[in-house]
Amino acid sequence: MARYTDPVCRLCRREKIKLFLKGDRCYSDKCAIEKRPFAPGQHGPNARRNKMSEYGIQLREKQKVKRMYGLLEKQFRLVYATATRTKGKTGENLLILLERRLDNVVFRMGFARSLAESRQLVKHSHILLNGKKCNIPSVLVRREDVIAIRDKSKEVSSIKEASESSERKGLTPGWLNVDRNKMNGRMVDLPTRDQIMIPIQEQLIVELYSR
Repeated sequence: MARYTDPVCRLCRREKIKLFLKGDRCYSDKCAIEKRPFAPGQHGPNARRNKMSEYGIQLREKQKVKRMYGLLEKQFRLVYATATRTKGKTGENLLILLERRLDNVVFRMGFARSLAESRQLVKHSHILLNGKKCNIPSVLVRREDVIAIRDKSKEVSSIKEASESSERKGLTPGWLNVDRNKMNGRMVDLPTRDQIMIPIQEQLIVELYSR
């Protein structure tokens, strides 16, 4: 399957916002967007930037969200199609579906330092969903589902370090309940739009796909 292999800091610079694709390293002042707060390219900050069109604004918002959750275009379109068939506002449904992906839930629980690392944990069968091994990152977690680290994986240094860092920062969202000692967590409720604290204008994405 295709995947992005170039430096991820270029993505943050292109979207002019921290996408936190490298975990804890994004919090340091050495982050690329802190040192070079302009889009990548051979001309650097002196490149001519024409005023962005309405379509361009919508496209950039879609690209930002797609990259933030680590999805390819086809995957993102499939999630959007599901959102359109779900009762409620399409934009809000889209973000809630993205948050409910297993790889994202593992990341939000603090068992991985980045979404890419979380996806790798799932693919390498370090994660149990309701007591059963699950290696599909796109699985949607439901209310009262239990996500746990496999017993054999609880001593993996990267998982322990990520969990300790998350506990110090206290970043676990309210729709998740995490037990750091047992290395597991439960989705106590479905996330709501108010609980998704990412600066996203989802209506722009809806307008883009409605063209």
